[in-house]
Amino acid sequence: MAPSPLASDPIDDTARGSHKGGLQDHDGSADLVPSAHKPRHSVHIMGGVPRVVKRTKAPLLEAVFERTATIMSDALERGTLAWPLPAPPLIDPDFPPMMPNAPADVTTSALSLLQADRGSFERHLDDVVDLVVPHRMSLSDDPYEVHGRWLAKRTDNIAGRIVYRLTTAWLAQALDREAPNTDRWWLAVSLLNGLAQAAHGQAVHEGYHLLESIALAQRPGTWHTQPNVGPQHMGWNPHAVVPRTTEVEAHTAGTEAASWVLTRLEQGDIDRRLLLIRWVQLLLERPGLIEPLGLIDILLRRAADPEAEVATNVCTCLARLVERDTERGLEVIHRLHSRDEPLVRRGLADVLTRLFRRVTTHAVPLLHDMMRDDDESVLAAASATMHDLRFLDQDLWISTMMNALDHPVPIVRRNVVIGLRDYISARPEDEVGLLPKAWSDGDEVVRTRLRELLLRMDEVDPEHLARVWNRVSEGRELLLGAIDARRPGRADAWRAWMSSEGPLPEALVAEPARPVAPSGEAADLPELGDALDVLDDDLGFLD
Repeated sequence: MAPSPLASDPIDDTARGSHKGGLQDHDGSADLVPSAHKPRHSVHIMGGVPRVVKRTKAPLLEAVFERTATIMSDALERGTLAWPLPAPPLIDPDFPPMMPNAPADVTTSALSLLQADRGSFERHLDDVVDLVVPHRMSLSDDPYEVHGRWLAKRTDNIAGRIVYRLTTAWLAQALDREAPNTDRWWLAVSLLNGLAQAAHGQAVHEGYHLLESIALAQRPGTWHTQPNVGPQHMGWNPHAVVPRTTEVEAHTAGTEAASWVLTRLEQGDIDRRLLLIRWVQLLLERPGLIEPLGLIDILLRRAADPEAEVATNVCTCLARLVERDTERGLEVIHRLHSRDEPLVRRGLADVLTRLFRRVTTHAVPLLHDMMRDDDESVLAAASATMHDLRFLDQDLWISTMMNALDHPVPIVRRNVVIGLRDYISARPEDEVGLLPKAWSDGDEVVRTRLRELLLRMDEVDPEHLARVWNRVSEGRELLLGAIDARRPGRADAWRAWMSSEGPLPEALVAEPARPVAPSGEAADLPELGDALDVLDDDLGFLD
């Protein structure tokens, strides 16, 4: 096909912008080759005007366009199975919305709009190609020519990204507060419902962003909140008090439409329910949307999901959930804890340490039940978490470690060593004999980890190590050999002391001094009222 003259297509001139000197392509990228000399195809679009397209871009353009139309048609067919569609959040009173008569009308409108607005499609294609191309040696390189074969193998990925971009653009038009386009609303909400099929890829983050925009009835791509201004910002004024929107505000009609989408996911197959949990996990970061969208009720129902994989993913939401609502969060925890599937038990054990910091004593019964589990993965996670008990009850923590040393599973005994340094700091006298019992365990991993602690004890506190020697009768030579390898002659001094033929070896390193409390004069602080008067009158701060 013969190249078309550069000035013969006014549409292409508009898309290309200013082309004086022929140094700029129609996609906006600079090129050292004059545009009149570059090979181009005149591609005919069904129902449109022939456009001039670069020869290297034409094959990919047609392939991606066909694949985009197919993906969009399939998504709209799935997304309109639940009929009728939710009402648009924003309505122009001068142009009341007209509900489509049938699901086929939505698909026909979307494909017609895709065919008519080919320029928007090409713009999205250029953006996606620049995003997915792994590297460009030069900005003047044509990605369609250099990476043409690589891109041709990834038409599904490119087309899927373009469909999400089109959905975002249509939803932005539907949520325009100045002139909401309700016709675009039916297309966007149907596509969002139809594209939400898997708990990975574009559906997770881009889908969540669209759902959040619907709940807030704000255009996607805009900041819904404003950060607190601090001294790191150029426009910071320490004397000004500026009210800022730090929390989102749910829109009544928007939350109803977003709840409709969440309900469709909850009633779908396992992949859609897994995606639902991922979206709920992200939505929990928006406290203003928790109650309007009924997120806690969703987690309660999914905690009893017939599929163990779905219930396991609910565990990832527990930490943030109990921060928002402790009582109902505990209800979800107990519902998950009552399940017998190994996958659910492992998921709950993995988040146990995060629960200890939030529900404190309510997590202790969970720990004791997990320590009696017969699954080694659960035992490994729970035994590593038992050291969080030291912040709640040190006696319970010590008794739990003593019981763990008698556990038949090696990983449980090995995890006791993790808290021995904290134990020595809290109970230097070791009244219960935890160190000798751990050393006498005989497990090579336990002794290897404990050996470093005892070697440090030899350097800092020989008297404490002497008490350990008095209680340990086996395995002494292993530690003495390590002491002699580190400091020749030191082991002989210990042997002489154990045989009552020499004094106790002295410490090699002075123990770090404890911080001294400030004196009474330095600790005197002014009264709160006097301090506020100084800030207001002398320093000029505004409260």
